[in-house]
Amino acid sequence: MRYAEVYERAKTDPNGFWMEAADGIDWFTRPSKALFDEAAPYYEWFADGTLNGCWNAVDRHVAAGHGNRVAIIHDSPLTGSTHKLTYRELQKRVASLAGALRAKGVEKGDRVIIYMPMVPEALEAMLACARLGAIHSVVFGGFAANELAVRIDDCTPKCIIAASCGIEPGRVVHYKPLLDGALAIAKHQPEFCVIFQREQEVAHLEDGRDSDWHAFQYGVEPADCVPVEGNHPAYILYTSGTTGQPKGVVRHTAGHLVALNWSMRNLYDMNPGEVFWAASDVGWVVGHSYICYGPLTFGCTTIVFEGKPVGTPDAGTFWRVIEDHGVKCLFTAPTAFRAIKRDDPMGELVGDYDLSSLETLYLAGERADPDTIEWAQDKLKVPVIDHWWQTETGWAIAGNPRGIEMLPIKIGSPTVAMPGYDVRVLDEGGHPVKPGELGAIAVKLPLPPGTLPTLWNAGARFDKAYLSHFPGYYETGDAGMIDADGYLYIMARTDDVINVAGHRLSTGGMEEVLASHPDVAECAVIGVADALKGQLPMGFLCLNKGAATTPEQVVKDCVRMVRDRIGPVAAFKLAVVVDRLPKTRSGKILRATMVKLADGEEFRTPATIDDPAILDEISGALERIGYPVSTD
Repeated sequence: MRYAEVYERAKTDPNGFWMEAADGIDWFTRPSKALFDEAAPYYEWFADGTLNGCWNAVDRHVAAGHGNRVAIIHDSPLTGSTHKLTYRELQKRVASLAGALRAKGVEKGDRVIIYMPMVPEALEAMLACARLGAIHSVVFGGFAANELAVRIDDCTPKCIIAASCGIEPGRVVHYKPLLDGALAIAKHQPEFCVIFQREQEVAHLEDGRDSDWHAFQYGVEPADCVPVEGNHPAYILYTSGTTGQPKGVVRHTAGHLVALNWSMRNLYDMNPGEVFWAASDVGWVVGHSYICYGPLTFGCTTIVFEGKPVGTPDAGTFWRVIEDHGVKCLFTAPTAFRAIKRDDPMGELVGDYDLSSLETLYLAGERADPDTIEWAQDKLKVPVIDHWWQTETGWAIAGNPRGIEMLPIKIGSPTVAMPGYDVRVLDEGGHPVKPGELGAIAVKLPLPPGTLPTLWNAGARFDKAYLSHFPGYYETGDAGMIDADGYLYIMARTDDVINVAGHRLSTGGMEEVLASHPDVAECAVIGVADALKGQLPMGFLCLNKGAATTPEQVVKDCVRMVRDRIGPVAAFKLAVVVDRLPKTRSGKILRATMVKLADGEEFRTPATIDDPAILDEISGALERIGYPVSTD
């Protein structure tokens, strides 16, 4: 079948389509139907089936005779080590940890916070929870104590599983003191903590509360898989909220396993036994979906990578991992490639490695600018596929379904809606706009399996954040357009569409122009307040290493290029060269914080920021061009 036929079938016969997809995973009790819409607009999938997430990700492969297949490759340039775990070894380790948790009273429905770096034990902890029907909430390792405390109070875990430390280039991140600090200020206290001691730092354990990872499991009876209902929460994953209070995205067990399993073949074109590498972190949604549950449920080998695209040791690290482990499909964020391109603009290091195993590069997490895509296409000689999704959706809203049919790539577009997603572009009043017109991107309800049914203990907030603005639709918060061929373009967050003298302009469109300058490695455009025009665009430019052009000339070039390609209506005159951009640890540029700096507004340093010192650098750059403007 071609993509159009598959998409149409999912649209006209969602029950038949998704029940067929449900045959790809194992059930204790098969569901009576796919969609449960009795409580619309609150939908559930496969609600009355029973299954187990860990069985599907681990045990079923051992039962099918694939126990010797490699499940996890841990590659850590930060410790100089590589380690492989087979599915049989993984099963043994997960059953042991689950048995120890059960012996301490962890049962179906209990919450467990996991606060760990990129080590296989992080996946083991997730799977051990799934084995018992406990609900895990992974918190990005190294999150500040206050942020961890907020999450502890929100999901009230019975247990916290943490590591003694994480490792970053040139430093050890002290996880255990951060955990102790969080527990000192949290209202809720877990019954116990389990600490995985790493040799880089052995942490102090509190008597009566903390147990050593290995000692904790000594002599326990391994646990079997506990059947759970299809609508039983597999996990809670917190994403940043506009109020500062994080939103606990809930993921139901059955829908997420069915959708992820379907996507491995149909979107990513994978086969069981092949090597899939999502270069992300288990603390983010990509880590949940495509480091842990997706590849393992499908029977692939997944890579847990503890390193950076540059500096561990150089911009060839990704190529080394691909060669060493025979990676077929790499999935990462555009920011990783921008970092590589900035360090090695000519791609000289690519030639040092055998990349013949690599068939596809997938990008997601932020807009993939054409320049980065073209650079990757040129250097890697494989399809570079942008796709678009959110923490809330758990898998791609739009992509290029290579496993069904490779559609023509249009640079700047994540291609087309995936089966189950009815994507529309709406005006302020909720009416569809014409092809090629900018508007708010929304998805007609119901959302497909694997997407969020609600927020943890925050139903009213779920309604307000996603359902109330456009009744009958899920509001994505992104702005963009659909062209005459049905290709989707994500131009900016809705908040990043700026209004210049009555003209609605996409900051993403301007970033696209700036990124095409040969000396610009990375850029961001924000809208700053202007007394005359309401808002004006302002560009921040990071230059390639060894750039021959002066910063002043690059700024002049960029102003001219925006004028030439978008027009004088953009009123683009403000730009400044900076060494780096403020980002979250997952690589998203903190544009809203930059706006507040430029406008001289008070702000809270985002909890997810990679390095707070960058904000001082941005303030200094703004001062050089006269911002914030004095109101005296």
